[in-house]
Amino acid sequence: MAVYHRVLLKLSGEALKAEQDLFDFEKVRQIAEIIRRMHDMGVEIGIVIGAGNIWRGRQGPAAHMDAVTADQMGMLGTMINCLCVADALRQAGLDAVVQSAVDMHRFAEPVNTMAARRHLKEGRIVLFACGTGNPFFSTDSGVALRAIEMEVDAILMAKNVDGVYTADPMKDPTATLIRDITYTEALSRGLKVMDASAFALCAENRVPMVRLFGLDDPENLIRVLEGSDIGTFVHP
Repeated sequence: MAVYHRVLLKLSGEALKAEQDLFDFEKVRQIAEIIRRMHDMGVEIGIVIGAGNIWRGRQGPAAHMDAVTADQMGMLGTMINCLCVADALRQAGLDAVVQSAVDMHRFAEPVNTMAARRHLKEGRIVLFACGTGNPFFSTDSGVALRAIEMEVDAILMAKNVDGVYTADPMKDPTATLIRDITYTEALSRGLKVMDASAFALCAENRVPMVRLFGLDDPENLIRVLEGSDIGTFVHP
């Protein structure tokens, strides 16, 4: 029995990436299989995917680009990733729907809250592409917005680190894992869990829970749904 009935899963684009290629299709297949098992537990699942395997926004060589254009390219990257994962989910036997915050009628439905809720209730996986549809907002803001609209029980943020730390554990060997923290405290301490606007949205709308944990072992998604306390709990 899953401890959450409806969740929004945030996957990084890097989780789909191969060493030299944009996609590691074996990884994508494994993620789809885990999501199928989550669905078999009776969980309603929405998904937001970053674009880090394709485009890193205004970083590196793109730093001198027009910010609006750079952010629009990132939105398109999320659409490519959603189409890829939706295909893998269908091959795993699930019904998957892609909704886009930017009109692309040939590729996806437009984002529609009532339609998305209906899809979830009827057992479909809904993938939300193109963030909020606006430049200057990160994928994290898109995650917070869709979580509020879908009235989820929890946001599951599967990361390349196993939770929230007092500092960057890759740079600071003294960094320690924080097990439980409120949105307000995380904001005041400047912890890089989500960006500030996403945190503010979660806090103001009292999103019940954000769970952050490592995706180094995809089984962690199942463990969280079964009630494991791995990673970090962030809450109002």
